[in-house]
Amino acid sequence: MKAIINGNIITEDEILENSAVIIDEPYIVDIVPMAESQEALSEVTEVIDARGGYVSPGFIDIHSDYIEGIVAPRPTSLMDVNMGIRESERILSSHGITTMFHSLSIYREDLFGHKPIREPRNVEKLIQAIARTHHEKHLIRHRLHTRFELDAIDMLPILKQHIKDGNVHLLSFMDHTPGQGQYRNLSIYRDTMKSYQNMSDTEIEQKIVEKAGYAQIGYDEMKEVADLALASNIAVASHDDDRTERIDFNETIGTTISEFPITMEVAKYAHAKGQHTMAGAPNIMLGGSHSGNLNAKDAIEAGCISILCSDYYPAAMLHSIYKLHREYNHPLEDAMKLITINPAKAVHMDHEIGSVAIGKKADLNVIQFHNDYPVITECIVDGAIISQYHYRIDEEA
Repeated sequence: MKAIINGNIITEDEILENSAVIIDEPYIVDIVPMAESQEALSEVTEVIDARGGYVSPGFIDIHSDYIEGIVAPRPTSLMDVNMGIRESERILSSHGITTMFHSLSIYREDLFGHKPIREPRNVEKLIQAIARTHHEKHLIRHRLHTRFELDAIDMLPILKQHIKDGNVHLLSFMDHTPGQGQYRNLSIYRDTMKSYQNMSDTEIEQKIVEKAGYAQIGYDEMKEVADLALASNIAVASHDDDRTERIDFNETIGTTISEFPITMEVAKYAHAKGQHTMAGAPNIMLGGSHSGNLNAKDAIEAGCISILCSDYYPAAMLHSIYKLHREYNHPLEDAMKLITINPAKAVHMDHEIGSVAIGKKADLNVIQFHNDYPVITECIVDGAIISQYHYRIDEEA
């Protein structure tokens, strides 16, 4: 058995100051005040001293394409996918992420330039590499979030097979047609196109017209694949909802998550209908959306965003929570839910992970501060320490 002592334990409802968490791998078996911990610690053989820091649940990231940048650090440089998975989990654990839903896109084409990592054959390699982690040595929990673009008609049979094979753990439907959704503002879309590749205004206009003309799967196909996912207890999400009518439509196929609602009106509507609503943690760090859409901080204050994800920047998970707490006065235990128990509930994992509670898996982080800078000093999965950092001062410098 092991124990984390001298910690401030962040539970779902409160912070238990100066307490200890007792672990019998892989479970949390007790949480006690340090003043009453002598008996609980009597059988402990390994001690982690939180030194007055915080002990939080491990972070659950249900939307991130970070793995693409690890496997393809340059647009034309493609590294070994198995090495990429292994390297990614070392980095992710340093940011406190103990469960990662790698978000891989199934596109007809990559709008913003040729990226080999998004070619179907390479996406397939990554899907298989993620699946193998369940049967090999690994550090964190790897899951697959399959993002299906509605015009990828020819890829639909492959998606269905992956669901049947148990490779998919979250499914979302996307539509990046210019003029709606994330790119309802065509000026932002044009600027985004220019930032990714050297295209003239005429070429961009041709691409907009071309993309708008692509055929898409219809309602029956969406419902069929959503039903297939739901039958396997796989949550289904919509993406970039820009109208309340979209929320209503997506609910008819079984969606329970609204990823990145575009406006406050849509976020409030989705939340009122019981949807899990998600924004990107980088949005908090940047002070707003890089696409000119919903401001996540404002939506959290309005009570209509329930989940934060890293999207593309894993470090933002921890830092966004502390920015919400320290700069915007959100209670820490409430802010922490955005990256722990709330995403766990959205993907049906809350019975095992997502909170510091007796009987749950011991996925935990110890968080210290260097001045105002929060750092993960210990990351624990299933009760095992998977990463540990000791910051030092060089007295000779």
